[in-house]
Amino acid sequence: MKLDTLASWATRLRARDISSRELTELYLGRIDRLDPQLNSFISVTPELALAAADAADERLARGEEAPLLGLPVAQKDIFCTAGVRTSCGSKMLDNFIAPYTATMVERMNAAGAVMLGKTNMDEFAMGSSNETSHYGPVLNPWDPERVPGGSSGGSAAAVAARLVPAATGTDTGGSIRQPAAFCGITGIKPTYGRVSRYGMIAFASSLDQAGPMAASAEDCALMLNAMAGFDPRDSTSVERPAEDFTAGLGAELKGLRIGLPREFFGEGLDPDVRTVIEAALGVLRERGAELIEISLPNSGLSVPAYYVVAPAECSSNLARYDGVRFGHRCDEPRDLTDLYTRSRAEGFGAEVKRRIMIGTYVLSAGYYDAYYLKAQKVRRLIAEDFRRAFGQVDVIAGPTSPETPFRLGEKSADPVQMYLSDIYTIAVNLAGLPGLSMPAGTVGNLPVGMQLIGNYFDEARLLGVAHQFQQETDWHARMPAAFV
Repeated sequence: MKLDTLASWATRLRARDISSRELTELYLGRIDRLDPQLNSFISVTPELALAAADAADERLARGEEAPLLGLPVAQKDIFCTAGVRTSCGSKMLDNFIAPYTATMVERMNAAGAVMLGKTNMDEFAMGSSNETSHYGPVLNPWDPERVPGGSSGGSAAAVAARLVPAATGTDTGGSIRQPAAFCGITGIKPTYGRVSRYGMIAFASSLDQAGPMAASAEDCALMLNAMAGFDPRDSTSVERPAEDFTAGLGAELKGLRIGLPREFFGEGLDPDVRTVIEAALGVLRERGAELIEISLPNSGLSVPAYYVVAPAECSSNLARYDGVRFGHRCDEPRDLTDLYTRSRAEGFGAEVKRRIMIGTYVLSAGYYDAYYLKAQKVRRLIAEDFRRAFGQVDVIAGPTSPETPFRLGEKSADPVQMYLSDIYTIAVNLAGLPGLSMPAGTVGNLPVGMQLIGNYFDEARLLGVAHQFQQETDWHARMPAAFV
């Protein structure tokens, strides 16, 4: 059976050309056969999926309408799902069965989505390559010797290989957009506060945001319709009227002002990636968009600012994992101090420990003003750069990553080089803006993503621009040869 997009499957389900059970069995079969090549799933839930599919078929038979009714999806293993293991890619939570379900997952379930399982990820969402997972690295379906990006690499790889039509991810510094770029799919990080964080295991609370990952912008819009919305249980959730993100997909690009930050096209950008991005921008110009050079002068400070703010928040959030209430506990502790020390030492991986230590240091007496407070001031400057830019342009565009997917292990010994792979995405999180990555071309058969950045709550415009680009190109429809 021909694999299709989420939007096309939705049409076929409503027409009763296929049942949700048949569709679910199709994708469960692909996961069973093909995921051993990728390691993109931590947990697969066939019994729950088939039960949800049968329930969806009953609703479809009654003529019910819902955004994702009967459609198979995967959830990143950072979202709590009642009765199902929620590991966050860590030994610390390997035995954790969530007692409740995240609001975002609840919303998707209510919209009729069928969860096939939980996807692999960098431990506690800390990583840019999906190599820090306790369950082993995820492999890129375009080249199994290369990384899929992180931390949402499991979701990106699963969608790229069409093991599932769509999946969820989280983005703290680029963790939806960078793996989307590395795997040749579309992913959007919504405005901070657009999607509830309740039940999403926290890394850095002022930066984390959930979002959809799928083949196309249209599919991401369908997903976001179900995911977004105010949640009184999340104090950072923004109360706004409901919005149909598919409504503006047909908007023309004529007169659209697209800003090109000179800082995104300078030193450090792979020349071949630059060529692909310039060609993609040419497509948008042909559709009527105006390209305008702009400057984001403080964007170069985003990486050092982020790697003060994010570890500081992570050191606080991860203090709860102490071996007492839930999660990994060391064997035969001698006393309370030994319980804390060995449980955390055994439960956390190297990258998580590194960030906890950095965060604890920058929050300590004598260093708070020198590091954390200064990083927050830089964060405000970065947000002001974007505010000024959006006075001149409607959308900002550039490469998602300065390079194509790198080889497994290539940057594992050099954390700074690993961190720099997010140099174009981090500023968006610091400012709380929406950002989207879409497939823009290839370099040596490896995907290249182009990033679109919008003003606050301008997700519909970003999705519309991406959709118009995808009407002119087929990069989003291409699949890795080994998984066709």
